[in-house]
Amino acid sequence: MTTLTATALQAGYGPSTILTDLDLAVPPGAITAIVGANACGKSTLLRCMARLLRPSGGQVVLDGRSLRKIPTRELARSLGLLPQSPIAPDGITVADLVSHGRHPHQGMLTRWSHADDMAVAAALEATQTTELAERDVDELSGGQRQRVWIAMALAQETDVLLLDEPTTFLDIAHQVEVLDLLVDLNRKRGTTIVMVLHDLNLAARYADHLVAILRGKVHAAGTAHSVLTEKMVEQVFGVRCRVITDPTSGQPMMLPLGRHCTTAQSSDGGTLS
Repeated sequence: MTTLTATALQAGYGPSTILTDLDLAVPPGAITAIVGANACGKSTLLRCMARLLRPSGGQVVLDGRSLRKIPTRELARSLGLLPQSPIAPDGITVADLVSHGRHPHQGMLTRWSHADDMAVAAALEATQTTELAERDVDELSGGQRQRVWIAMALAQETDVLLLDEPTTFLDIAHQVEVLDLLVDLNRKRGTTIVMVLHDLNLAARYADHLVAILRGKVHAAGTAHSVLTEKMVEQVFGVRCRVITDPTSGQPMMLPLGRHCTTAQSSDGGTLS
């Protein structure tokens, strides 16, 4: 399986340094969720891992090769990215947008092939967007559009898929729909998925591997049970909370404690304070 690691990574924008000596090994074939407070470096890390931002120090390595040394077209056949709030060209249909995912497989002398048709059809089917193929992207709901963007990334047929806040601006039904889809892709295709999420409880439920970022470094990494703790939430987010067991998944679930809600009833009849 494809391996992706970051070593002693330093990166930022202009004079501002966001990531400082960050080390991260992405488990191959698993779903990794990156969590942390706003401006902690989550998206900056993902941009470095997608080679959209050049680190000022350290490196990102894909299958033993520095990203800087991998030709662009070759990299795009191994690693796909769904950025925050992507914008589709006006009037483009779903089928045409998904077909853009085949560009890394095209060359100056390479024509569109049956293999390209099959890849697009498989991506549409996997995301349950086949019936939307002839519709304009700007006519779709938020959840439908997000599935179409994921379909485009799937059409690249990459081993690694990076997603920057794929559930942002979606209601809870569409959030679950998108995350269920990513789990299906991971389980059926073996795609390594790395996603930035804001919702700690959804991250704990859907990810095999959780990474908490604090001030540009990995503060904790591992299973949800080892990472999502009351101490971590207070250190990383500055919020007091209680962590209980999610009754549906068995994963840890975080309950924040606000100033006006500092005492709660526990499942055994006691109090949480």
